[in-house]
Amino acid sequence: MTPVPGSVDAALQACAGADPAAFGPVYDALAPVAYGTSLGVLRDPDHAAEVAQEVMVEVWQTAARFDPARASARTWVATLARRRAVDRVRAEQARRDRDQRDVDTSFSAASHDVVAEDVERRLEGAAVRRCLDSLTSTQREAVVQAYYGGRTYREVAEGLGAALPTVKSRIRDGLGRLRDCLGVARD
Repeated sequence: MTPVPGSVDAALQACAGADPAAFGPVYDALAPVAYGTSLGVLRDPDHAAEVAQEVMVEVWQTAARFDPARASARTWVATLARRRAVDRVRAEQARRDRDQRDVDTSFSAASHDVVAEDVERRLEGAAVRRCLDSLTSTQREAVVQAYYGGRTYREVAEGLGAALPTVKSRIRDGLGRLRDCLGVARD
């Protein structure tokens, strides 16, 4: 039996008084909301279950902060779950980045042939310049401003006095021609 949303709001407000009996119906009604929201962000059932559990503990501990005038209990719990799931994604990404930096550092410490790298970089630069010269002047100008000038599509469009969709097309087409010229395989 699904409780009426107002009754979940009332039960959640009763939890603010630290009444354990009031939390049972709140948990039953809102834990699936926390889990579903978390699963939507994390895409991993185990991580979503952990986050949902953390959210429900937070709901119990912070029930006094719930304000039914601002949002329903379902919305409040979904917001808590989404925020916590996003934090989990960010923490996981930060961990991966740290691990990758560690791996990169250990590999960069290995000796390498500086002369060979310099020659390779110069050859690649010459190939890119040759391929840039094969673009139309409008494509070349848009690509150079975007990728070498570090400008956004909008900034390139303003700088060239062209419409944003036109600039996007020029850059897309120019990059396609560069890819073909440089012999880069498409994924």
